[in-house]
Amino acid sequence: MSAVPHLQALGIGFRAMGPDWAELEMPYAPQLVAYPETGVIASGAVFSLMDSAAGFSVIVKHGKFEPHATLDLRCDYLRPAEPGKTVIGRAECYKITRRVAFVRGIAHDGDPGHPIAHVAGTFMFTSADP
Repeated sequence: MSAVPHLQALGIGFRAMGPDWAELEMPYAPQLVAYPETGVIASGAVFSLMDSAAGFSVIVKHGKFEPHATLDLRCDYLRPAEPGKTVIGRAECYKITRRVAFVRGIAHDGDPGHPIAHVAGTFMFTSADP
């Protein structure tokens, strides 16, 4: 679905963005599976997807690339992703101060009303100039 090549070894690709949000996708792949007997994707892969989506939302909200680091990212897993389905991560940067950006988001496998996980976090700008 994405016209942009996959960005990382996890297969994460760009999906969409708006003025303060970003959406990335991670297609199902055998190397992402934590438990071969169930086909469930590893929680660490979902976390990486959400960290990337959240960081990207900071860039689009800020309107420019400024180096930033994840200070804190809480991820509450609500259920496993369905085997075979692409996981979509959508994050919103809802507030930026001089040095810190605040984000929230969800991961889902096709229905945003039935999320896999919720995230909330903070990112700190790391450049010398505020």
